[in-house]
Amino acid sequence: MTPFVKAFFDEATFTVSYVVRDPNGTACAIIDSVLDFDNASGRTDTRSADKIIAYVRDEGLTVDWILESHVHADHLSAAPYIQEKTGGKIGIGDRITVVQDTFGKVFNEGTEFQRDGSQFDALFKEGDSFMVGQMRGDVLHTPGHTPACLTYVIGDAAFVGDTLFMPDFGTARCDFPGGSSETLYQSIQKILALPDETRVFVGHDYKAPGRDEYAWETTVGEQKALNIHVGQGKKIEDFVQMRDARDATLSMPRLILPSLQVNMRAGQMPPPDDQGDVFLKIPVNKL
Repeated sequence: MTPFVKAFFDEATFTVSYVVRDPNGTACAIIDSVLDFDNASGRTDTRSADKIIAYVRDEGLTVDWILESHVHADHLSAAPYIQEKTGGKIGIGDRITVVQDTFGKVFNEGTEFQRDGSQFDALFKEGDSFMVGQMRGDVLHTPGHTPACLTYVIGDAAFVGDTLFMPDFGTARCDFPGGSSETLYQSIQKILALPDETRVFVGHDYKAPGRDEYAWETTVGEQKALNIHVGQGKKIEDFVQMRDARDATLSMPRLILPSLQVNMRAGQMPPPDDQGDVFLKIPVNKL
């Protein structure tokens, strides 16, 4: 089955969100939504999410799922806002519990912060499946960038989150807590084992050197042949050496501190204080 895929690109965070529609009906899933956030002022905005909501309503779609490929470190999720407006269940990988435990400690969240994934409606593991109308989605656990990363394979389309980028840009960083370049390489092999004609939709694009347009759709065949980090059957030891050396030169994402606190809560803000005010923490020398 070939689902219809509508992409929404947020240039502020270089994130691509997707609405994936059953071609034989009105059911859809929303993948990796964005809540706009100004780091300097601490103000949120819903303009990116509102574009998705408007599209869903204009097309007469029913939202079955609001899916997260992982706990993003570069943008805040709009999942609860979209759920309030459209319905649907929020899903993520079951290894979210590992991420919650790690960053619950980083942000000193205390015992009131639940680390069991209960903030989400569904926790997926390797081999699970779900339905979008009459269209089946299958779950691949593809850790390495984070422990909880998933690839959603829906019909002939694979939504890989940050695991792979466009072939001319390569692969995800692996230097966040719980990341592993060796594990990422093994996860990528799962994706590359899909049929060559499988469409691959990436979670971000940054315009590789020499490319003037943003892009987010490729194929498994193109990744196998052309990906600058893993293509042409590159060996694991060469990939690990390259990836670890490259990661050592990268700075932390601009929105990592607010993103992690919100996204590990399924897109919810931390609980307000007695006056109803919400605060995000800035841990010093912890990352």
